Amino acid sequence: MNVQPISRSRGRRGALSALLLGTVLTLVSACDGGGSGNKGDKPADGPSQAVVNIAPKDGAGDVATSGALKVTAEQGSLTSVKVADAKGNAIDGKITSGGAAWEPTTHLGASTKYTVDAIAKDKKGRTSAKHATFTTLTPQNTFVGYFTPEDGTTVGVGMPVSINFSRGITDPKAVERAVKVTAEPAVDVKGHWFGNDRLDLRPEKYWAPGTKVTVNLNLDGVQGREGVYGTQTKTVKFTVGRSQVSTVDVKSHQMTVERDGKVLKTVPISAGAPGHSTYNGQMVISEKLEVTRMDGSTVGFGGEYDIKDVPHAMRLSNSGTFLHGNYWSGEGTFGSENVSHGCVGLFDQRGGGDSSTPAAWFFENSLVGDVVVVKNSPDKTIQPENGLNGWNMPWSEWGKPGKDS
Repeated sequence: MNVQPISRSRGRRGALSALLLGTVLTLVSACDGGGSGNKGDKPADGPSQAVVNIAPKDGAGDVATSGALKVTAEQGSLTSVKVADAKGNAIDGKITSGGAAWEPTTHLGASTKYTVDAIAKDKKGRTSAKHATFTTLTPQNTFVGYFTPEDGTTVGVGMPVSINFSRGITDPKAVERAVKVTAEPAVDVKGHWFGNDRLDLRPEKYWAPGTKVTVNLNLDGVQGREGVYGTQTKTVKFTVGRSQVSTVDVKSHQMTVERDGKVLKTVPISAGAPGHSTYNGQMVISEKLEVTRMDGSTVGFGGEYDIKDVPHAMRLSNSGTFLHGNYWSGEGTFGSENVSHGCVGLFDQRGGGDSSTPAAWFFENSLVGDVVVVKNSPDKTIQPENGLNGWNMPWSEWGKPGKDS
């Protein structure tokens, strides 16, 4: 019988196959998840000891817009609190007391449903969460703010933000916190209350030309006085145009118009006559009227005058001071006499149709918000609340409570 010798190469391959098979079997055995292989594993952690509390309670209604919302943690620290309305608008807040509490940094809106989601961790890092919803009160009495300037307008460098409220405010701090004015380029802006229904905001000096100003009125839900809530959420944007400051010298009967620091034109004027002198001070053009009626009986002058078609009128005060066209006094009056009842007059034609007159020229070259400075008048300086004329109050006094605030 012939026996074939086994080659060395075949023997080696066989031995290697057996070795690999044994290794695979060993791995399969080691990875087998069956049986009692988990007996030595670390047991899972228990439940978190942290307890999250949300006030008001879940499902609550008629919740106050300030002071009612608070989230706390016991035996742990808050790591996340999210509060939002049905539209996804978040309410800002902050975690305090080392993680023990969270409170909103702003008021809530009225008649609004909110969701609250809070997470806390205990000392072992285990988390606990809580979810709640509530709805804020629907106010029976409300207020709004009427603002100037209007959205999208271009104004002069003296234009403040002025807000007149429909109801007297007894919590001015709460209302002022809900009004934010920002500017590009950035500048510090402060507010001042005139009485209890008007808030004006401005920088220390006139706005820089080209400044873009944004006013955010977040009044919805603000309690301005007991039981009276704001209903307004509004964003207003305006742009500051070129710088124009005109100086009226009552003694010389001239007005010098400066634009961007350079004299643009000198215009002859007529100011207030003796006994009816024009206020001194910095005044802001708050209104421009192509033609208007001026009746002396509306400003304490009885029947002394009633002119139904005053052209090119620009308001400088709430009490009736205007810079306007005058067609009823002779042209020679301007630059030589003061004959008005307190206004500043410029020569004009009846109907205002002649664009070459000083009044027509100044009207066409002026913006609401431009500054008119009156000097050398025998009268007093205009009160800062009389028109948009807060520039007559020192910056050191601006923002302090007034006698009527």
